[in-house]
Amino acid sequence: MSASHHGTAHRGVFPVVPTIFDADGNLDLAGQLRCVDFMIDSGSDGLCILANFSEQFVLSDDERDSLTTSILKHVGGRVPVIVTTSHFSTQICAARSRRAEQLGAAMVMVMPPYHGATIRVSLPGIRAFFQTLSDAISIPIMIQDAPVSGTSLPASFLAMLARDIAHVSYFKIEVPQAAAKLRELIAEGGDAIEGPWDGEEAITLLADLDAGATGSMTGGGYPDLIRPIVHSYLAGDRDSAVAAYNRCLPLINYENRQCGLLAAKELMKEGGIIACAEGRPPIAPLHPRTKEGLIETARSLNPLVLRWSK
Repeated sequence: MSASHHGTAHRGVFPVVPTIFDADGNLDLAGQLRCVDFMIDSGSDGLCILANFSEQFVLSDDERDSLTTSILKHVGGRVPVIVTTSHFSTQICAARSRRAEQLGAAMVMVMPPYHGATIRVSLPGIRAFFQTLSDAISIPIMIQDAPVSGTSLPASFLAMLARDIAHVSYFKIEVPQAAAKLRELIAEGGDAIEGPWDGEEAITLLADLDAGATGSMTGGGYPDLIRPIVHSYLAGDRDSAVAAYNRCLPLINYENRQCGLLAAKELMKEGGIIACAEGRPPIAPLHPRTKEGLIETARSLNPLVLRWSK
């Protein structure tokens, strides 16, 4: 990590932790903690919990608090943990973020406020939202810029937020032409941009690293395969990063284009880390042939997820 006005700049691979349920759709906390241990052992530089890929939208408030408390206690400072605290309400988002900080979160990740397909907030309203959030906590804020919010966040606007709002300093860019937006954000924001990050299961990772990304928030199934890409690149060894990316790209593509948020859990179940890979209804399970294709693609790379518990 390098220096920043928050003390250290978080860099590297911070995969999303999937939420583990049992066959009845209840939280499986024992399986959840095994999942976390695997992800740390596989070389994650940090973790992110309660993200969209964690199925945060099917969790009750009590479940969110239970997961945050249990995971942060179990991690015990082994790696930094980012807690997603997104909510349309400024007040609720600030309260969630204060709670995450009290429990030991290293950072919060927040989407711009939105609801459904049509309810959006103006750019001045978004600025006020993040100002209030920043005033409520003392840890960094990562803004998640993703199509699911339906909100256009110009790079110039994000750079302005980074310059003007104390704790807004990390940005997870997952929109089309992410590399171009990262490049523009870094150019406009300068030193205020502590963490220009990639996301979307690393499908655009190499281009994003070329654009200046210093972190990647991927799926949780194979951090040991993503880590050499990011770490080699950040160490100045682009050739090794390209080779590692090319090797891993079929699996990245299969996760991103065929499986989505259930891929990590299917890999963990195949490896014996968890007992149930299903999402919480109404999320549909993967088709058996899709699952077979995922496992076949992963097995050719011998990832730790298929070996860790054996």
